Amino acid sequence: MQSMSSPPACQGPLTAATRLCAVLGAPVRHSASPAMHNAALGALGLDWRYVGCEVDPLHLREAIEGARHLGFIGLNLTVPHKLIAVELMDELDGSAVEWGAVNTVVFGRRNPSGDWVPVGQGDAGGSPVLSRGYNTDADAIIRSLNEDLEIEPRSARVLLLGAGGAGRAAALRLAAEGVSVLWLVNRTRERAEALAAEIEIRFPNVEVRIGYPDTDVEIVLNATSLGLKPGDHLPLDLNQFAIDRADGVYDMVYRPAETPLLCEARRAGCRASNGLGMLLYQGAAALELWSGRPAPVAVMREALQREIHGGIP
Repeated sequence: MQSMSSPPACQGPLTAATRLCAVLGAPVRHSASPAMHNAALGALGLDWRYVGCEVDPLHLREAIEGARHLGFIGLNLTVPHKLIAVELMDELDGSAVEWGAVNTVVFGRRNPSGDWVPVGQGDAGGSPVLSRGYNTDADAIIRSLNEDLEIEPRSARVLLLGAGGAGRAAALRLAAEGVSVLWLVNRTRERAEALAAEIEIRFPNVEVRIGYPDTDVEIVLNATSLGLKPGDHLPLDLNQFAIDRADGVYDMVYRPAETPLLCEARRAGCRASNGLGMLLYQGAAALELWSGRPAPVAVMREALQREIHGGIP
């Protein structure tokens, strides 16, 4: 569950002028985004607050519309909303079109010249507030793989577990980065096959296969939610792929900080990292889209470390 610690001292009291941002998910109580963003908002001196809201996917449309009408600055979307939201936006940024999923929603208006103005960056007049979907996950995962695993995805062999919203964005971004071979494993084979077919058309220089590798790989990347709940089985079938055949293992799940998959990886001597770096960089990009100001990345990183490693597990 989320830490119930007080917001940073530099944040002022809640008033009728305070604006809201939120992360929507199902589940959402594990999210460290509120801790990260509220620390950042305090550092920037913005009279905004960031909250977490549990939203059934059947009611995502109403939740987004409600946030728009309530004057929210913007939203983040987590499991299982990232693919659903693509069809619910008034507009899609090129990043959402390119990577096929929405994890950040910016509310804004068109000014008289037709330019897009986020509501967090000024008043564009009386035109209707619109929702615009972005994807900040895709670039964040590449940066985190480089920094946290110290493995360059370009030309790497990668086994990707999961082809949902986060997995789809990761697969397409890895293909764009120029991995040499990408293996896709998903609970429903049809979704993996559809994603593989898209990659073959868009990135013909990348070899993409369905199922487990018959060779060593540089990276195993878990883009499923398995590991989030106690008792979850491993997202990787160790009978089909021995984990010591990977140089590095990256788990997008970050709470618990040490998932069963990462425990297996460390026992096998692999480099291992959870998804905290991805969360940090996608969140920093979202905050910059909402506010138009540079994100205080160091403050956000410290808040995440405190929340995950020093907060309530």
